[in-house]
Amino acid sequence: MPLRRWEDTDCWYAEVSMPARLRVTYRVLVAGEAHADPFNPVGAGADRSVAATPDAPPQPHWPALGPDDVPPLPRTRIRWNSDRLGGRRTVRVHPVGGGGPVVVLLDGDDWLYLHPAATAFDAAFEAGDLPPLTLVFLPAKDREAEFLCRPELWEAVRDELLPLVGDCGVPAEPDRLVVAGQSLGGLSALYAALEFPELVSRVACQSGSFWWAPGAVDLPDPLGGAVGGALAERLRRGADLSRLRCAFDVGEHERRMLPHCELTESLTERAGATVRVSRSASDHDRAGWRHALLRDVAWALG
Repeated sequence: MPLRRWEDTDCWYAEVSMPARLRVTYRVLVAGEAHADPFNPVGAGADRSVAATPDAPPQPHWPALGPDDVPPLPRTRIRWNSDRLGGRRTVRVHPVGGGGPVVVLLDGDDWLYLHPAATAFDAAFEAGDLPPLTLVFLPAKDREAEFLCRPELWEAVRDELLPLVGDCGVPAEPDRLVVAGQSLGGLSALYAALEFPELVSRVACQSGSFWWAPGAVDLPDPLGGAVGGALAERLRRGADLSRLRCAFDVGEHERRMLPHCELTESLTERAGATVRVSRSASDHDRAGWRHALLRDVAWALG
């Protein structure tokens, strides 16, 4: 939306109507270049800021970083040259409380550079809200190619990445693996639990893109297809998810996502999984998923 000038001053402003209980990111575009709000002390990287309505629930453990603050990065790095996925990527590994079960954070670069997950997980452990664990920040090179219910990503995680994590010098227990994903990452996390149950038995899923089915992303209305998409169809064919602990969360304001998520949640529970369902004060925005990420990873390891 365009900014408007306040009378004859050098003040430019916009009025934005927000519903109750909402936390979102926003940015200011100047000549096509994105900037954080210089008057907002809560940033998410250098080019966006976080806004919340007064009634939005608190997000304990997440530090308020300004646009010029650089979050500390985990010291342990893995240079992963994947034969299955192709290309090279840097994967950061961070022990929380000395390390323990492996928690794979999909879209890992967002949780490194925009929202400081390592700092938040450390704070949650110190407060007694999380057990010891080992974070693995898995960056995506091509989200659609990697997350749309294809086995190559999880074969590569199983056969290539986890052995590297085991040899990197950080205490880790890959036999107790949690996958945390949002949006398309949430879709991929539940797909992994279905198709690779020996690998993934714990999932923390925020706003999973369960509308997805082959060809849906090319439609004028991707969310207008069959409710629950390809994973609902797969769950109806039968699955034994009795070993799975799966926490689902979706934003209260994601109205069109809710039917897809609700059906997938019920089908997952019907397949035998232990399921937790919650709704966050957010739309489809990583700033709104932060509290659910910490809470649901703790529950998945419970």
